[in-house]
Amino acid sequence: MTEELSLLEKNKKYVWQPFTQMKEWVENDQLIIEYGEGVKLYDTEGNEYYDGVSSIWLNVHGHQKKELNEAIKEQLDRVAHTTMLGLASVPATELAEKLVEITPSGLNKVFYSDSGSTAVEIALKMAFQYWQQIDGNYGAKNKFITLKNAYHGDTVGSVSVGGVDLFHQIYRPLLFDSLKAPSPYCYRCSFEEEKDKCNFSCIKELEKMIKKQHKEIAALVIEPLVQGAGGMITAPEGYLAKVRELCDKYNVLMIADEVAVGFGRTGKMFACEHEEVSPDIMTVAKGISGGYLPISATLTTDEIYNAFYDDYVSQKTFFHGHSFTGNPLAAAVSLANIKLFEEEEIIEEMQDKVELVKEKLESFKKLSHVGDIRQQGLMIGIELVKNKVSKEEYSWEERIGVKVCMAAREKGMIIRPLGNVVVFMPPLCSRKDELVEMLDILYDSIIDITE
Repeated sequence: MTEELSLLEKNKKYVWQPFTQMKEWVENDQLIIEYGEGVKLYDTEGNEYYDGVSSIWLNVHGHQKKELNEAIKEQLDRVAHTTMLGLASVPATELAEKLVEITPSGLNKVFYSDSGSTAVEIALKMAFQYWQQIDGNYGAKNKFITLKNAYHGDTVGSVSVGGVDLFHQIYRPLLFDSLKAPSPYCYRCSFEEEKDKCNFSCIKELEKMIKKQHKEIAALVIEPLVQGAGGMITAPEGYLAKVRELCDKYNVLMIADEVAVGFGRTGKMFACEHEEVSPDIMTVAKGISGGYLPISATLTTDEIYNAFYDDYVSQKTFFHGHSFTGNPLAAAVSLANIKLFEEEEIIEEMQDKVELVKEKLESFKKLSHVGDIRQQGLMIGIELVKNKVSKEEYSWEERIGVKVCMAAREKGMIIRPLGNVVVFMPPLCSRKDELVEMLDILYDSIIDITE
């Protein structure tokens, strides 16, 4: 008789975890989460943990939010899924109307997919095909410009416009070439400028690149305000608006990747709102469903949409889609999520929390191995350094970020690092007392590992 494997043994035997070196996973003890409630997660051993990273930047209203649960149940009693290839559905149609209403002006058409990566992939294909199909002597506008330290997903197209070598370098032979402009990484400025004396040299360099090759550039792809996976790199005030101006000046489409920064994370519903920017194409995912189900959307203007709008024989159709496009369950819970933003005044209620976190982070600055603290709304990155004066980095072999996150886990909070940058991104619904307790855990964990 074969001995029954434990749940953890089954996991190690059958599952390949994402972004994980499986040898280490298999050789060490691991958590298996059984359920969640509010801003906490509970493992199969009965231990509780704060969800300090919103289940990888997804969760908005906490776990087991009644209104979101009910939205899924009600839709499930109607239909779980119908295709959008040749049919429409009620929730997907209503959600599209709502997305057009709440996103920056001019984004009037919605194309659904299932993840941030695919939403960006769609944006790239739309931009590319747009220039092939419009009237006008524009030449071969078939290149994309992006930023160093950029992360836009893990599909081949989205990786091609990425700039995180650790994630992307090995796939280089598979990728198309993109132009890489300097990142607005003020703490480690490429131009050795001081943050409070910024001359926007990164913008000037970006303009040089665009001016030189704008006749070949289809679009610029950018994470507005915060480069997430690149290390929670926050752009200086005014940077995003200047990027929009350059795109207009040189006739380049602007793709705003709001997958991570959208739905309240930065303190406004969408990051572009901070500088009153309306992109030509915008991608949203993660928080769109409150972190409940996989769904994403690529929104664009009437001008771009109309370049595909023609008779069947013209073959200007946008040939893209997948089996679960516009899934009714995901669309229904996304509608309920947006309704909660409005009814519970999530953005308005956030402002005091953002200030509280900002004040609490002041004490972190005094720690001898905290080099930089970057905050935009409730997106926080704390960069740990070996030497505060020289900004010397810890080597990757020292795994400082990982060790801090493991120490936090021992104290009752789940977070995840980006190299030497410790990320804190709690659910927007977190109460002030919960935020204080989470930050205290983080503070003590940094001291335990670095001091």
